[in-house]
This record gives sequence, structure tokens and C-alpha cells, in this order.
Amino acid sequence: MTPSHLPDLGPLLGLDLGTKTVGVAVSDRAQQLAVAVETIRVTRPTAGLPRLEILARERAAVGLVVGLPLHLDGRAGTRAQGARRVAGILGDALALPVTLWDERLSTRAVELALIRADVSRARRRRAVWMLQGFLDSLH
Repeated sequence: MTPSHLPDLGPLLGLDLGTKTVGVAVSDRAQQLAVAVETIRVTRPTAGLPRLEILARERAAVGLVVGLPLHLDGRAGTRAQGARRVAGILGDALALPVTLWDERLSTRAVELALIRADVSRARRRRAVWMLQGFLDSLH
């Protein structure tokens, strides 16, 4: 098992929870590469559950990685508390193990790499950054 208690093999769904959208990324079976799937428009983070159920089934997901938006000093604010709550709800509803991933540094590091590679802002998706940061930590 990975340090996060997710299965070692199989696609992981990465979720970037927002107030108006939920960004979704998926890893390959070897859990080495993350790619963007879609952005789900929502009125609240759990409103995307029906679509997430479909995506999890279509992608044969074995776990969820949910971005934890901590403050730069490491404190958990209201957004982080909400992410923890929603992650628990989604994990239970989808019957998948969940891990929360501190998205602060991986997001910034990947963003800088994408800027250096001259990738347009529209193609820089936060769910991909977050999931790729998690995958990189496994290997």
C-alpha cells in the first residue's frame, strides 16, 4: 500500500474542490502521470457527486486524492475544513479510499514548470497539478 493507504496500482481520481467548479484529473494505472478529465460546474462541492460516480466507474478508479487548500503557513482555514468534510462524503458515497493532499507546494512547483515550458494558462489545470504532485511523492 502507498503511504496514503491507497492501492498501489490503478487509476486515482484527483479532485480540486472549488465553490463553483470541481476539477477532475485521473492518473494512469501505474500512478505516474496525471491528465485532466473535466471541470464539473457545481452549486456546492457535493453537487458533482452523480458525475463523479460516472467518472469513477468509467475510469475504474481505485481511490481519490482530494486537494487540501492549506494557508502558506500550514494552517487549515475554512476552505481546508470544507475540503476534509466533502472528501469524507465523496469517499463514502463512491466507496473509495480517500487521501487529502497538501496542494500548496506541488501546485506552485508544477505551475512554474508549466510556465517555463510556455504552456498556456488555459491548459494549466489545478486538479492535474495537485494529482501529479501526489503521484511524484509516491515515486
